[in-house]
Amino acid sequence: MSAAPALEPALEPPPPGFFARLALAFRVLMDAMLARRLLLPATTLTLPAAPAPEPVIKTVEVEKIVEKIVEKPVEKIVEKVVEKIVEKIVEVEKVVEKIVDQTRPPDEGALHLLSILQRDGRFVDFLKEDISGFKDADVGAAARLVHQGCKKAIDTYFTLTPVRSEEEGQTITLAVGFDKHEVSLSGDVKGEPPYRGTLAHGGWRATAVKLPERPAFVDGRIVAPAEIELR
Repeated sequence: MSAAPALEPALEPPPPGFFARLALAFRVLMDAMLARRLLLPATTLTLPAAPAPEPVIKTVEVEKIVEKIVEKPVEKIVEKVVEKIVEKIVEVEKVVEKIVDQTRPPDEGALHLLSILQRDGRFVDFLKEDISGFKDADVGAAARLVHQGCKKAIDTYFTLTPVRSEEEGQTITLAVGFDKHEVSLSGDVKGEPPYRGTLAHGGWRATAVKLPERPAFVDGRIVAPAEIELR
């Protein structure tokens, strides 16, 4: 084995010159702390420690990551809460509708319509009048006024269309399974369908009803208020 190469001695700096030593002496003379440090043993002299390197701190944008993680669960929770609230509102509305329907008398709608026909066409007055002693011309004149007012009320609050679209007097055939609520049979009704006959009347079907709201404090049994002429 070859011997390891000898380490070269470290080069020492040349000794300071006369003027440098003289300047150092003046500094020691004027600076007590410097003199004290120079008088200390060599083993006690310590070089100032090099400053520790500052830790490198890497910032990570976690806000966006947290938002992505939290966003979907929060949206799902909000959706479920909203759905529950909507369900409760619908349930309350149904309960309120049932309570309102129970508090209303079953004949309220009929009385309301009757009051409208009386208001617009004097319908009740006409029917309650004894016309047996009137001439046909007088009855016809009164019926014209009643007809105009009642027609206005019906056209305003109801949309009516014929049940059968065929012309009256036209021959039609009723097949098996026809709706007996839509058709009224008359004449010689025998056996089972199909039936063949003549359309005497097309019927009426209400496709829309929009009666005006009646205030809750109004007595629905008052078809027409009493009329008093003041003097």
